[in-house]
Amino acid sequence: MEPILNKEQIAELLEGIKNGKVSTDLKGDSSSLDSVNATPVDLFRIAGSSDKKQRIPNLDIILDAFATNYSITLTSQLQRTVTLKRTGIDSHTFQEYLLSQKDAGAIGVLSMDPLKNGALMVINSELCFSLVEIMLGASTEIAPLQPDRKPTTIELNVLKSVMVQACKDIDKALEQVIEIESSIVKVESNSRLVSIAEADADILTGTFQLTIGNLSGTFDIVFPVATFDPVREEFRDLLRVKTVRQSGWKDVLINEVDKMSTTVVAQSGIITVPVRQAIKLKKGDILNIDYDPNSPLKILVEGKHKFFANPGTINGIKAIHLTGVYEQGE
Repeated sequence: MEPILNKEQIAELLEGIKNGKVSTDLKGDSSSLDSVNATPVDLFRIAGSSDKKQRIPNLDIILDAFATNYSITLTSQLQRTVTLKRTGIDSHTFQEYLLSQKDAGAIGVLSMDPLKNGALMVINSELCFSLVEIMLGASTEIAPLQPDRKPTTIELNVLKSVMVQACKDIDKALEQVIEIESSIVKVESNSRLVSIAEADADILTGTFQLTIGNLSGTFDIVFPVATFDPVREEFRDLLRVKTVRQSGWKDVLINEVDKMSTTVVAQSGIITVPVRQAIKLKKGDILNIDYDPNSPLKILVEGKHKFFANPGTINGIKAIHLTGVYEQGE
């Protein structure tokens, strides 16, 4: 094993290279050197990519819930059997993703109030024109046309209604984490005209396969990581929150009891009279009650003596001031 240079030797070597005293050129026949073909690997980039995927935990649960709901919505809207299946979650920089979307047909820009950043909804060109034909009444049995062009403004407006419905299902899927109201800001066909983040910003892409009869295509939802940064803890606690919500009747009853109303009576005294006397009562009659004006009132909760109180007024309104708790046997 070759000796390892110490700190001083390394400093001298670097100084020699800097001054030109030590050459960095390889001498001799390069073919005599042992070498292999290798591809450079950026370890920092790999680590960062892995971190980005983990920064929004349980996002797959939200996207799967969206896929289920949106399948039902499109089936109802198009009157065709629609299947939407999540095929992956990938991470990129925003610029990398836009450069890869040369086949994008329609790109919807979403506002996700109250979250600061928005999102993108991207339908590929093949699926884009198929959806337009179906919405205009074409049969799924007929091979769809695939024009070699971008969608027109009219076609984009037709597709906007599909994206508006998707916003509602995104809101429904995310209500487990945060209440939002997403909406379509605009629909474009040119990826250079949409911007929801800086070029080097990290994004997460949920990719879906949308199938209508014999037709299919890809459907992406793009979220900048910064969009969900404020609610990362809520995403992390998503499964635990679900467990609490489904813990059983005990929690349900406790929550409902807290909301129930009850009757509270401030009682000064009680008298007992025969029915025949009560029937003969008329205006002006005086009934003696067993009550000392200087003693506290009895406070009854659902007919049970619970507290003592003194009567009074606050701002001209009659009120009572609790002075003690009734102990059984007093």
